[in-house]
Amino acid sequence: MKRLSNAQVIAFGFLLLILTGTALLCLPAATRSGEPAQLSDALFTATSATCVTGLVVQDTALYWSVFGQAIILTLIQIGGLGFMTIATLLLLLLRQRIGIRNRERMIESISTADTGSILPLTKKIVIGTAAVEGLGAVCLAIRFIPMFGAAKGIWYSVFHAVSGFCNAGFDLMGPISGPYSSFTAFADDPLINLTLMALITIGGLGYWVWEDLWKNTFHVRRWRLQTKLVMSITLLLTIGATALFWLLERRALAAYPIREQILRALFDAVTPRTAGFNTSDISTLTDGSKLLTTVLMFVGGSSGSTAGGIKTTTLAVLVLYAITGMTRRRDTYIFGRRIHANALHRATAVATNNLSLALTATLALCLLHPSLSLPDLLLECFSAVGTVGMSTGITRSIHLIGQCLLMFLMYCGRVGSLSFSIALLERRSNPPVTHPVEDIIVG
Repeated sequence: MKRLSNAQVIAFGFLLLILTGTALLCLPAATRSGEPAQLSDALFTATSATCVTGLVVQDTALYWSVFGQAIILTLIQIGGLGFMTIATLLLLLLRQRIGIRNRERMIESISTADTGSILPLTKKIVIGTAAVEGLGAVCLAIRFIPMFGAAKGIWYSVFHAVSGFCNAGFDLMGPISGPYSSFTAFADDPLINLTLMALITIGGLGYWVWEDLWKNTFHVRRWRLQTKLVMSITLLLTIGATALFWLLERRALAAYPIREQILRALFDAVTPRTAGFNTSDISTLTDGSKLLTTVLMFVGGSSGSTAGGIKTTTLAVLVLYAITGMTRRRDTYIFGRRIHANALHRATAVATNNLSLALTATLALCLLHPSLSLPDLLLECFSAVGTVGMSTGITRSIHLIGQCLLMFLMYCGRVGSLSFSIALLERRSNPPVTHPVEDIIVG
C-alpha cells in the first residue's frame, strides 16, 4: 500500500468495497426467495450502491430481503461518506495515530486542501451526517409509520433518509406502487417531497460549504469563494430548471392542481443532481425534459459532497473562463477574487473525461442495442457516470456487456473520472524534460 498513490488507494478501496458487497449479496439470506442472487445482479447492485447511483436490475424491496436491504444501505452510507472517512473515524474511535499519508488520502477522498483541520472536519462530517439523516428520518416517519406500522415505518424512514442524503436513489416503494416506481405514488405529498429535496440538496452542497454556513450563517460577505459559487450555482440551477421543466411538461402537468405542478417540476429539477428518485415517470418525459435532465446529471452536485457529476464549481469555472476569453480579459474574477489558472486546468480535465466517458459508452450501447432510442441511452449513460440513477427503465433490458459498461461508468463517476485516470496513469516521478513551446490557433 505504501507504493500506491493516494488516488490509487481510493480507487482500490472502492473496488474492494464493491467486491465485499457483491459477496454478501450473493448469500441466500440476501434475497426474499432464499435463493442465491445471480452474480451479475449482485455485482451490479453492489456497484450501484457503493457508487451511490441507484440504477438497479432488480427492485430493491421486492427482490432483496431485509438483510439484503441492510447490506445495500451500508454500502450506500460508506460509499456516500467515502470509505476513507469511515476508516479515519474508526481510527479515531480506537484512539490510533493517524499519519501524514492517511491524512493526505483523506484530503484526496473529500476534495479538501487543509491537512491541519482534517481530523476535526472528519468528526463534523460524521456528526453532521447523522444529525441531518436523523432529522430526515423523523420527518419521513410522520408519514411512513401510520402507513406501515412502527417497525417497517422506521426502517423505511431510515433507509430513504440515508439514500436521499447520500444522493443514492435506492427506494423501497415497489410493494406500494409497483416495481421500479420510486416515489411516483407520493407526487402530491409535500412532506415526502420537501424532505427528500432537502436531504438531496444538503447532501450535495459539500462538507466545506456546511462548515462555512455553520460558522457564518447568513453573513454572505464572510463566506468563502467556494461557498458563494456553490450556493449561487445551486440556486440558479434549481430555479431555472424548475421553470424549464414546468414549461416543457406543461401539457402533462395541466391535469394537476397548480401546487402539485410546482412540486413535480421542483422535484424534477432537484433529483437529477444527483439523487435518482423520481415522482414523474421518466419514460414519459418529453425529449426536451430528457435533455434537460441529462444536462443536470452531467453537472451534478458540489465538490466534497455525496453527489456526483462534474460539480457546480467546475461548471462555474468553465463558464467564467469562457466569459473571460470572450471579453479578452487577462484574468478571471468573481466576487472580488481572482481564480487561479490551475482551477481551469482541472475543470477542463474533469468535464472532458466525464463527457468522453458518457458519449463513448452511449455509442457502444447504440451498437449493442440499435432498437433503443438515443435519448434513453444518453440519459442512461449520463445517469451512470453522474452517479444519479435515473432511468427510463432500460437498465434491465441492456445486455450483460452493456451492464458491465454501466458499472464501469458508475465506478469512474464515484471515484472521480480524473482520479481514476490518475490512478491508472500516475507515475511516481516525471523526467525533467521541457519541450519547446509553439503557438496554435484556437477557435
